[in-house]
Amino acid sequence: MKMGFRWYGEGNDTVTLDHVRQIPGVETIVWSLHGKQAGEVWEQAEIDAAVATITGLGEAARARGVTRTFDAEVVESVNVHESIKLGRTVLGVSRDEAIENYVTTIRRLGRAGVKVVCYNFMPVVDWLRTDLWHPLPDGSTALFFERAVVDATSPRRLVAETVASTRGLTLPGWEPERLARLGELDAAYEGVTREDMYAHYRYFLDAVVPACEEADVKLGVHPDDPPYDVFGWPRVVSTKDDLARVLALHDSPYHGLTLCLGSFSANPEQDPVDAVRTFMDRIHFTHVRNIKHLGNGDFTEVGHRACEGSVDTTGIMRAYAEAGYEGYVRPDHGRHLWDENTTNRPRPGYGLYDRALGVQYLLGAWDAFRYDA
Repeated sequence: MKMGFRWYGEGNDTVTLDHVRQIPGVETIVWSLHGKQAGEVWEQAEIDAAVATITGLGEAARARGVTRTFDAEVVESVNVHESIKLGRTVLGVSRDEAIENYVTTIRRLGRAGVKVVCYNFMPVVDWLRTDLWHPLPDGSTALFFERAVVDATSPRRLVAETVASTRGLTLPGWEPERLARLGELDAAYEGVTREDMYAHYRYFLDAVVPACEEADVKLGVHPDDPPYDVFGWPRVVSTKDDLARVLALHDSPYHGLTLCLGSFSANPEQDPVDAVRTFMDRIHFTHVRNIKHLGNGDFTEVGHRACEGSVDTTGIMRAYAEAGYEGYVRPDHGRHLWDENTTNRPRPGYGLYDRALGVQYLLGAWDAFRYDA
């Protein structure tokens, strides 16, 4: 298992690589070109520059005696254009043009040494929350989802409120250029069924997976977050049955999962430990985090320790350890701790401290269970 840490790049993250170097056990920086829109091709020079920043050391760090570096083997995410999900031209881009750009990007990432690309197949927007700074009993804040709010509002209003509360930092999967045409996208999904989505998904995989095999880059699809339809948009990577069906769309080992256990577990009927054991050989990347169910479909994100919430994070790490998991893992959304809300003012869910604590909790469980094994 290789421990990763998501980083948004110089000038786009309140956390620095120098900060991450001081978290024991982190080997991989999970990165992306966050200025790219879905459907755009990634240029080789841009990719190589990002990798060089992650894997290298600046003169100031060397002068301080720093020697620790990272690899840049995981990208999260190369976003899938809506034309691919809809199976037709939308926002001025055809499906085949978007797929061609995706294939080109995969090949270039392979040349740069990337081994896993995370992506999702959620319509219009990625993750969805109703409060980005929800207060918890311990005085920290965290991401929060209230289902009644989503059911009672419009996508346009919720998107506007979310973007307004980000403190000026970009949100992954919420590209402003795409959201500016939200009405057009909402109309485009009218009448689109789950069966349509699976058919379009198969078309995408049939075109992209051969390039992944050639480039030695594995694809890992992220579960829907939250794991059910919103605003009438069909989501097809929500349940255990959905994951099995998605994997059956293409039998290549290069087509697999980014199994985010927090997203998957937002439906309290799902068993994350069982999912890990069931899909182990197709899990290329995993996010391990905790949420607490509050009833009515509501949930809040909490600390990574199992007893803090409703997700058996300890059991999850036991399952990975007993199987000798060789993929990538990272802590996911963390609480905003101590002075972060008033000083560093991080991207929602992506402060430094709670994710650093999460790394240590997950590695401690891994070490204990690997020793027992």
